[in-house]
Amino acid sequence: MAIPLQSSRRKANRPCAADPVHRSYLVQLGERVRNARARRGMTRKSLSRDSGVSERYLAQLESGQGNASIILLREITRAMNMPLADLVREGGEPPVELTLLREYLWRLPPSRLGEAYDLLTSRLGTVGARDGRIALIGLRGAGKTTVGRLLADRLSIPFVELTHEVEVDSGMKTDEIFSLSGQAAYRRYERRSLERIVEQHARAVIVTGGGSVADAKTLEMLINNCWTVWLEATPEEHMRRVVAQGDRRPMAGNPEAMDDLRRILDSRKDLYVRADIRVDTTGQTPQEVAATVMESLAVPEAAP
Repeated sequence: MAIPLQSSRRKANRPCAADPVHRSYLVQLGERVRNARARRGMTRKSLSRDSGVSERYLAQLESGQGNASIILLREITRAMNMPLADLVREGGEPPVELTLLREYLWRLPPSRLGEAYDLLTSRLGTVGARDGRIALIGLRGAGKTTVGRLLADRLSIPFVELTHEVEVDSGMKTDEIFSLSGQAAYRRYERRSLERIVEQHARAVIVTGGGSVADAKTLEMLINNCWTVWLEATPEEHMRRVVAQGDRRPMAGNPEAMDDLRRILDSRKDLYVRADIRVDTTGQTPQEVAATVMESLAVPEAAP
């Protein structure tokens, strides 16, 4: 029995995941998923729980063996000469100006994107409204809480710990939010709490969680409304400090804890470097770090 020509042509033109171009795309997609997960400090198990997608499929996706359906969508958008992101994005059609702006920014070399961002925020953003606020960002074990309290005391301004404010606003402990609603819900609570803090405090030292910068809207809010300070240290120093505080959870039952920490730090570096200043806390006392921050920001101490 002869096969209809139309059916044969459709089968011949169907994208194949084994094709080198499509294979390369699936590998890149897997790397993006893996990096996005690391940036948020999520294990594959926690992502599986929050998304409802099996760990087995996530493992396949991250290794470049994702479902070929994404390739079909990619071919459709290529045929219409449009970005894949425009087809799968949520919400209505973006304004034409936003599309043009995005295309312009995509053409800029990466070395000039920071300059473009600074120009936009200085012209259209809220620069000036951040003068009285200092936000400390960085991984657990960077010394944010200790240094933050010292800064607030020396400047005689409120000390605000974002994680604590999230628990107050939600009426739940952090672990409960993660276990009941997942990380996405926690980030929404975090964003709302930060909005309230900015609204209520013209001057304050704000200590953020290690993963706060993983949410683009939260990071933008911090940058536009606070002088941001990245307290950094080596992965070994981060781990040593956390364990010294009596918290052995990072190491418990996880022989790859240090590798995970390095992966998280690597995945967040491009976010942390958006801070106004960065201070290496390795080998420094909290008092020395606080003094360095004040000197870098040219902040005078409050009168006794």
